[in-house]
Order: sequence, then structure tokens, then C-alpha cells
Amino acid sequence: MKYTYLGRTGLKVSRLCLGTMNFGPRTDEKETWAIMDKALEVGINFFDTANTYGKQNNGHAGWTEEIIGRWFAQGGSRREKVVLATKVYSDMEDEKDGPNQAHGLSAYKIRRHIEGSLSRLQTDHVELYQMHHIERHAPWEEIWGAFEALVNQGKVYYIGASNFGARHLVYAQAMAEKRHFLGLVSEQHKYNLLCRLPELEVLPAAQELGLGVIPWSPLAGGLLSGKALHPASGSERAVEAAKDITASERRQLEAFSKLCRELGESEANVALAWLLSRPAVTAPIIGPRTLEQFEDTLKVVNMELSQEVLAKLDEIFPGPGGAAPEAYAW
Repeated sequence: MKYTYLGRTGLKVSRLCLGTMNFGPRTDEKETWAIMDKALEVGINFFDTANTYGKQNNGHAGWTEEIIGRWFAQGGSRREKVVLATKVYSDMEDEKDGPNQAHGLSAYKIRRHIEGSLSRLQTDHVELYQMHHIERHAPWEEIWGAFEALVNQGKVYYIGASNFGARHLVYAQAMAEKRHFLGLVSEQHKYNLLCRLPELEVLPAAQELGLGVIPWSPLAGGLLSGKALHPASGSERAVEAAKDITASERRQLEAFSKLCRELGESEANVALAWLLSRPAVTAPIIGPRTLEQFEDTLKVVNMELSQEVLAKLDEIFPGPGGAAPEAYAW
């Protein structure tokens, strides 16, 4: 496994981040434990989850954190080997706190929700606590005050963002600097071959601020998996992804599939290798549903795409033309 620093911090994380959103609703507990054990065996130390994961497919919010917590409880230095990231922002459907159950990042909510996550995860701290979305009402004085308290208490080591615009990252860091606080160390953002808009503003801002970029949906919800053009029988996700393909996307995916066949590599691994080649990217989040899928992905860390292949990918999936404003103005 290869490692890199998380943004400008001294914390080293694996170049692949194990995403856990499938754990519970789509992957049973026994299989999730096998996947996490395998991750540690091959050197993946970066795990990502969220307090609300588990509620899809008629599950319940917190289910995924509970599964991870029971895995940690087995011992064997599992917790000590993991750089654990979870999130706060969305509502937990079993709360009884009235209007404060809604989405948001009030100090009230941040302090309550970290306690819930720590209890479910069976740990006394998380390495990376991420804002799942930008807060549009509470002031940064309130937000940073709550997070600073958690850092000072040792319950959280670093703070990250997710789904922030470039301006939000800048606002957040400006306010953190006024408080002489480290502020954000990472931004988790939707980024893949079919979604390159972050190259305009978010990625340049993250690089200039020294933030690690953690791409979510690296396979565009399954469109870049190779299965969307010919969904396998019984593959519910591939079938759903195939329904939404536009004529333009179909042409792109067909050209992409042809290129991957010429390379002798799967579409999924080429899409991940492309992300790993991007200078702003720390670690894309992989979300295996089975141990077999997870093992098939591991080789991507050592894949290197030639300049010729990278140029061809730019032809198939043209980005915005670089960073703003040069991408659209002289």
C-alpha cells in the first residue's frame, strides 16, 4: 500500500479510503468484517463513515457505525490501526429533540452527535470529524467554537469538510485563522471522470489552502463501473444506473469501455487510477459491497496511466478546461 499525508497535516493515510456506506443495508455484518480485516491486512488504514449511514434500504441511521464499533470491539489492535473518519450534519431519525433534529451544524447538534457516534463506534475519539454539508445559518464563531472544544477534549483530532464550495472553504479557513485554530484539513467532494467541475474552483482552493481532497462517488454512482452499459442480471444498482444514461454519456462510456479493453484493465480500476493521478487527490473513497469487489480494486494503487492514456481520457471526458478564471477567460 502507498501512503500520503492528509493535506498539510503530519497524519499519514493510505491512498485508498475504505468507504462503508454499503455496510448494513447492502453488505451483511460478517462480510463487512471480512472486508475491514482484509483492508488492514493490505495496509489500508483510512476508513470513512457517517452517523446517518445505514438508513437506506429500510435500515436505520447509525447502523453502519454500530457495525464498525462491534468490529473494533473484537480487539487485535483494530482500532489502533485505523484512521477513522465520520460525519455530522444530517438528522438522526430516532432523535426526540424537535426542531433541532433537522439538518445543520449548531453547537448543540455537533456536541450531541459526536457523543452518539463515539458510543456506536465503541471508541473515545475519531481522527477526522467531517461536516457533511455546509451550514448556511450558524456563524463560524459558533461552529469553530464547538469543534475546538472537541479537539481540546481529545474526542476529535482533525476537522474536515464535505460538499463545500470553494468560497466556503476560504470562509472557514479565514475564521479559523482569526481564532489561531488549524481549521479544516480536508474536503470530501464528488469528483470523477464524469464530474470534473470541481477542477474549476474547489480543487485549486483546496490545494492553495493545504487541504487533502477525498473524492466520493469515484465511479459516478456505478456509471464508470463497466456494468451500466450492460447491467448484469440481478445487479440492482447497475440496472438503476443504466436507466439514467443520456445519449451523450452512452457515447462516452462506450469509448471508455473500448479504451479499457485495449489496456486490459477494468473500467472501475482505470477510473480510480485516473483519480490517483490527479495532484490534488489524497485518497478516493472505494465502496465495496463484497470482499471480491474489494480485492479486485486493490491493484489500482500500483497502476500508472501513461500520458497518452491520460490524454485520451481527457478527450473522452473533457474537463472544464482547467482552473478558473483561465478556463473561460483570458
